[in-house]
Parts: sequence; C-alpha cells; structure tokens
Amino acid sequence: MAPRRWSRYTFSRTYTDAAGARVLTDPEPYRYRDLVDNRVHVVVAGDTLYSLAARYFGDAFERPEGLWWIVADFQPLPIHDPTRRLALGTALAIPSVRTVIEEIFSERRRTET
Repeated sequence: MAPRRWSRYTFSRTYTDAAGARVLTDPEPYRYRDLVDNRVHVVVAGDTLYSLAARYFGDAFERPEGLWWIVADFQPLPIHDPTRRLALGTALAIPSVRTVIEEIFSERRRTET
C-alpha cells in the first residue's frame, strides 16, 4: 500500500528484508530553514504539537493536526518525542502553508528521496 499524500511516510522508501518482509526506511525530515514566511510561536499553557499544527495549517488541510510532525521536524533542534509537554515560553518555528505545500510535500522532494 502506498503512503497517504500528507503522511510523513510519503518520503520513505520500501525494501524487502532478508526474511521477505516489506520494510519502510525512516523518512528524511524537512529540517529548519530560515525562510521569510516562517512564523514564530511562543508556547503557552495547553499548546501541543497537534494543536499548533491544527492552528497554523487548519485552513489548508483536512485533519491538519496530523501534520504535527512537520512542526516537530522543522525546529532548529528537532523535537523527537511528540508526547512530551512543550516548555512554556519556548519559541517554536512554524513553516508557512506555502512551505508545507510547495517545499515539504513537493513532487521534486518526493522524487529526490
């Protein structure tokens, strides 16, 4: 089965291991870039990666909270555990919807990985 269009596994490759099982490679994350249309969000009580993805990507995607991994991967120091509470006052870099569509999910990037 092919990965879903807005899945982080869009950028994984599959291979068959020695036992004949199909295995996904780890996806290559889209790391932080200093772009003019980035936003900065200062964490307040109740913020989660899921709620931030819903807030910043909500107008462009169905189920935007599922894009939490974009917020996590886009940090100068990536967030590896989405279940950890975000520290209050932390400034997070948020990519624009344009970056998500034109860069993170670009056909060019999909074919390069």
